Amino acid sequence: MQQRWPSRIWIVRHGESAGNVARDAAHDAGLARIDITERDVDVALSARGEQQATALGRWFAAMPGSERPDVVLTSPYVRAQETAARIRAAGGLSPDAHEHVVDERLREKELGVLDRLTRTGVEQLHPEQADMRTRLGKFYHRPPSGESWCDVILRLRSAMDTVSLHHGQKRVLIVAHQVVVLCLRYLLENLTEAEILGIDMEGDVLNCSVTEYAFEAQEGTTGRLILKRYNFVAPMEDAGAPVTAEPDPNEAIQ
Repeated sequence: MQQRWPSRIWIVRHGESAGNVARDAAHDAGLARIDITERDVDVALSARGEQQATALGRWFAAMPGSERPDVVLTSPYVRAQETAARIRAAGGLSPDAHEHVVDERLREKELGVLDRLTRTGVEQLHPEQADMRTRLGKFYHRPPSGESWCDVILRLRSAMDTVSLHHGQKRVLIVAHQVVVLCLRYLLENLTEAEILGIDMEGDVLNCSVTEYAFEAQEGTTGRLILKRYNFVAPMEDAGAPVTAEPDPNEAIQ
């Protein structure tokens, strides 16, 4: 049967953003709202995030050209696109990598009325939503005008169908967000709600960390993707770049 999956997929969370820094400041001050003036989609990388993305690009660049990513898919959010751009600028893509697709299905999980609130802010301003989230759990809780994890998974199913249709046998780099990384693990590994939430409970997806899958052929099937690494940050550690784990403003209450 024809191989419909890429030969390799790297899923990267964007580098640390200015929103991470603002979220930490609001949390430390016990504030209800996070002080960010621009839209979440427009929040750029912090100086540390730029350093992280460049370090990751150099790690990819150390691979033979025939093993580096030759297709790049990114969230439309500025921090994800800047991360991908710095990976490219550091020589991290294959010489034949000409395809860079911005896919809105890879965007951050939307929080609706809870956008830009800290946990304290949700409890103070929307106590009914805090209670509902506790009762339903983060996998199924959908805030007004926002999304649940299930909603994110629904759009990611469509995105991965596109990947399998157009990028079979390619080497694909996906740059997105913490919840997207986790929800893609749920899909690609056929996990249960309990299993993916257990992984989430173990700790945040680190900024610019790598989650890597390799294709494995199986007789009588179209094959499958096997997890090779998760939350891999050696490229930053080896380069002396800071390793950060801060949730984004929207990720902090998910």
